[in-house]
Amino acid sequence: MIKAAAIFSDNMVLQRGKNVNIWGEGDEGALISAEIGNFSAQCRVEGGKWRIVLPPMEAGGPFELKISAKESLDDAAVTETRTFRNVMIGEVWLCGGQSNMELELQNCEGGKDELSTLTADIPVRFYYTNKMGTVEQAIEAEKTAGWGVCDPEGSKAWSAVGYFFARQLSAKLGVTVGLIGCNWGGTSASAWVDRKTLESREEIRSYIDEYDKAVEGRSEAVQIKEYEEYQEYDRKWYERSLEVYKEDPDASWEKVCEICGENKWPGPMCCVNPFRPTGLFESMIMRVCPYTLKGFLYYQGESDDHKPASYYTLFTGLIALWRECWGDDELPFIAVQLPAFKYKKDPDYKHWCLIREAQMRAFKTVKNTGIAVITDCGELDNIHPVNKKTVGERLSLQAEALAYGLDVKAFGPLYRSYVFKDGGMELLFDNVPGGFVLKEGSLSGFEIAGADKEFYPADAEVRGGRIFISSKQVSEPQYARYNWFNYPETFIYNDTGIPLAPFRTSRNDEK
Repeated sequence: MIKAAAIFSDNMVLQRGKNVNIWGEGDEGALISAEIGNFSAQCRVEGGKWRIVLPPMEAGGPFELKISAKESLDDAAVTETRTFRNVMIGEVWLCGGQSNMELELQNCEGGKDELSTLTADIPVRFYYTNKMGTVEQAIEAEKTAGWGVCDPEGSKAWSAVGYFFARQLSAKLGVTVGLIGCNWGGTSASAWVDRKTLESREEIRSYIDEYDKAVEGRSEAVQIKEYEEYQEYDRKWYERSLEVYKEDPDASWEKVCEICGENKWPGPMCCVNPFRPTGLFESMIMRVCPYTLKGFLYYQGESDDHKPASYYTLFTGLIALWRECWGDDELPFIAVQLPAFKYKKDPDYKHWCLIREAQMRAFKTVKNTGIAVITDCGELDNIHPVNKKTVGERLSLQAEALAYGLDVKAFGPLYRSYVFKDGGMELLFDNVPGGFVLKEGSLSGFEIAGADKEFYPADAEVRGGRIFISSKQVSEPQYARYNWFNYPETFIYNDTGIPLAPFRTSRNDEK
């Protein structure tokens, strides 16, 4: 018996220029060989598992990858062979995160028109990691898993962000780009890391402590029963909600809950709830690890806005862990900074500002990282903005610069430092050699404060590649910030069309 991991299938993309990991299960002691083009390698099955490392290969294809088993080197009789066809050598990126990475091509702005143009010869391939809450469920679902080629019907559920990233990148590089979708809407980053990561960092230990407290004294059988009861309740609730929206498409969430009853999502925290800490790291990330990658794309943070002060620790812990699992401390990791968002009825809690700051801080402090600034891609009252083409293309620019060394303009203006001057503060920026581009001529969004940390809207003027801000209400300024709102309006860009990223001059500016 020879079995390759589910991610190896027809239509797959293997990473060019790097050692390629091939792995699976087989009969103890069997000799497993893998062959593609002029390259081959072999290994023994030990403990029921095998892993072959093929040498670096140049981009190209299509190829056939043959995996064979026999009892010994001298045995001419091959007992079993599996052949994977239409295999390309190109670039492979993992698309991680939550709902905005998961948002499907068919549901994004312009998605249906894009789908209508797709053909199998477009150099983009996609593998969807099954959304399963346990390893056992994942193993069962993998029986039908496989890589897909571009197709008007089959590509509907692909990550829109991932697709637009790959479409631009493949055009720039002239190679096939493979995407591994590994994401789940509504998930905290704590679901995508292991227990050790959460336990070893005091700032984020609360995630695992809260989970342990929630399951304390409840056997696994009881937990599973309670979760199954929740699933049935949730199914019926969802059906009722569809009827409400059918009758009143503009019904408020409060009205829906009044009619349908309490919405109990995401259900009781337990050993099979996919939203539990560490759950999806086990049942999704480790199902595709260590498939050889060029790097990671990551769009997440919304579901950790209840603990924004510790997000930097959680996020950087995730980066370190994923790199460790893939055995490469320098794998490129490119994050999407959260866009503008708030619900109409909510005050501006400014907690998304802290998530954005943590994401930017990670970019500045963790090697081989990138960041796509998309403040201008958000929507009021819609946590799932539909403009995903811009997001994907800005991610591609980041990858082109970071991972491939291309001479591209990948950044909008980024805050660097300040000087006190003329009774105000002169702010210095990177990436403005051609000056600022002002949408509608506006310089709004700046605030300034003195030692009392009371912020006031600031007057602003462009001084070459700098911006001077001041306020008559702040005679001795100490702190400044820009677009420090959950839902800011964005007016300041450079010649790339990428906006100035939100910032504050000090993390100590809060009272």
